[in-house]
Amino acid sequence: SWQSHQKYADMLWEGLAKLNLTCHVEREFRLPTLTTVRIPDGVDGKAIAKRLLTEYNIEIAGGLGELGGKVWRIGLMGYNSRPENVLLLLDALEKVLKS
Repeated sequence: SWQSHQKYADMLWEGLAKLNLTCHVEREFRLPTLTTVRIPDGVDGKAIAKRLLTEYNIEIAGGLGELGGKVWRIGLMGYNSRPENVLLLLDALEKVLKS
């Protein structure tokens, strides 16, 4: 279970990098079950999260406290920690960010 979670977290992190998105936490300190991604300058993080939910039925959360409006939180636990779900998220995120 731990190995598969790490494998799909690595897949997510590599995909985010290909989209020119930056993880908030350095790789050596990241949790495979929760990824924080910096929202790019000029992007409305709440609007992107809303579109992912309404158009793709994918839920990502915003940052809390001092990270509010600065990061998205992406959970990869249980059912979400599967390759097809990681790829679906990356594809949807790419499409929503481009439009």
